[in-house]
Amino acid sequence: MKLDVSGKTALITGASGGLGAHFAEVLAAAGAQVTLSARRADKLADVTADLRTKGYEADAVDLDVTDEASVKALFAQRSFDIVINNAGISGEGMAIDMPAEAFDQVINTNLRGSFLVAQAGASALRAAGKPGAIVNIASILGLRVGGGLVAYTASKAAVVQMTKAMALEWARYGIRVNALCPGYIETPINAEFFQTKPGLALISRIPQRRLGRESELDGALLLLASDAGSYITGTTLAVDGGHLVSGL
Repeated sequence: MKLDVSGKTALITGASGGLGAHFAEVLAAAGAQVTLSARRADKLADVTADLRTKGYEADAVDLDVTDEASVKALFAQRSFDIVINNAGISGEGMAIDMPAEAFDQVINTNLRGSFLVAQAGASALRAAGKPGAIVNIASILGLRVGGGLVAYTASKAAVVQMTKAMALEWARYGIRVNALCPGYIETPINAEFFQTKPGLALISRIPQRRLGRESELDGALLLLASDAGSYITGTTLAVDGGHLVSGL
């Protein structure tokens, strides 16, 4: 079975840049009609326009995943065959110094936001009597910790467990829920850091001795989102160059 999503509709949150924008193009290139959402309306419009210029079916919606009313309003109007729960923030800071408000912000976006979108997406699919696929974007830092990221690691670990619980409950409706856990992926935002001494030291601990490329997430994303993965639910798929199996 091909990694094809032709004729399907897909929502990608956090799609105004980075991995979200990349995921939107991957799904569009595989045949999906994509809807991009984010809070940064200007950048979202640019990404959407670029996809249309390339001949893809794409539109954009304003969505704040931390606002339950915003999420419910979107799904009251439409349902999606595929939901990519990508919106998230890092919230860097040492645990001993992190203000509670900063911790709450990360949990509210990464965990509660993912819950609200997945719940609304599943409810719309169930009401329409349609199967679907939800892919929660977690991280290898939800499976293994890193310093200075206490809120982020906690939120992503919770997303992994939430994914499993949702998969168990929603399988009866034909809704698959899986977590994609990227390792360290090179992007324009982090490229400068990975040229520094700490960044190079981190790369040296990856068994493949290199960062991942955005394109190396494509196969995993399409597997979990397409009918090629029709018997896959409740799984956590790491794409990390072997980072999780590196020696302690």
